[in-house]
Amino acid sequence: MSPLFLTIYVLICPVIVLVVLAVILKAFFTELRQAKREGRRII
Repeated sequence: MSPLFLTIYVLICPVIVLVVLAVILKAFFTELRQAKREGRRII
């Protein structure tokens, strides 16, 4: 494997993880706000 490929992989992998985490957290907080508005528990 070339050092360039490994460098790009190491730099891009955390970005992908952060994007996925952001999508999950956005959906969770949207659901939490909706549950509070309706007066129900989220769990």
